[in-house]
Amino acid sequence: MKPKEHGHASEVWSLKSLAKHTRKHASESGHNCLNNVVKSTIHNILKSHPIKPHKVRYYFERRDPEFERKMNEVLIVYKEVNLQNESSSQQKDLSVITVSIDEKPGVQAIKNVAPDLPPVPGKYDCISRDYEYKRLGTVSILASLDLHTGHVIGQVHDRHRSREFISLLKEIDSFYHDNCQIRIILDNHSAHIPKETMQYLANRPNRFIYVHTPKHGSWLNLVETLFGKMARTFLKSIRVNSVKELKDRISKGIDEINQEPVIHQ
Repeated sequence: MKPKEHGHASEVWSLKSLAKHTRKHASESGHNCLNNVVKSTIHNILKSHPIKPHKVRYYFERRDPEFERKMNEVLIVYKEVNLQNESSSQQKDLSVITVSIDEKPGVQAIKNVAPDLPPVPGKYDCISRDYEYKRLGTVSILASLDLHTGHVIGQVHDRHRSREFISLLKEIDSFYHDNCQIRIILDNHSAHIPKETMQYLANRPNRFIYVHTPKHGSWLNLVETLFGKMARTFLKSIRVNSVKELKDRISKGIDEINQEPVIHQ
């Protein structure tokens, strides 16, 4: 049982709080031997079972009744892409090109209120940064990852609505040759399926093919590995003087990725 179920404020137990609670209620529960229990005893008891009431392990609840079917569909697409990549060295030969699309929302534009200081030999071995900062706003990154070449088509917007998603689709449409279909792996975000988006797709019949990941199955979308790469590289510890600068540097970071593209598998 959680501490809150016994009237405490905490969500999880600590050794100290569990020992205190045990001492208080040991007698009324018929366990007089625990009247003077201490943290080390509680630790040994828990370790011997083992039980870790001070930790929370997260799990994934499959809320989509069609999770297995959708997951298998996505995995089959990835298998087809691998076979395509092995049999064709030229993207222009592909009749179906597969891209992975998603957004990275809430990228913060953070400004320093004091300048960063360079390393000082014999004293500081890295950049020094003042703890105080100023938030200027947030942006969303919309990205399409080509699963055959690793090429990224990315846009940075203040919001992610159908109009921004359509803007990305138009850029994708213009990038690839007209004699192919573009198969898109994407989630069920509200911007991907509203009337405005459907109208645009209707104007480009047989051009785009949707393959939806299951609900709460974003980890199946390979573009997430691209966002992870961004977070580890040019977005790491980034500081800017304006939202525009953040947008420009994200665009520059995408250009740098495209200079040395990597096929994600």
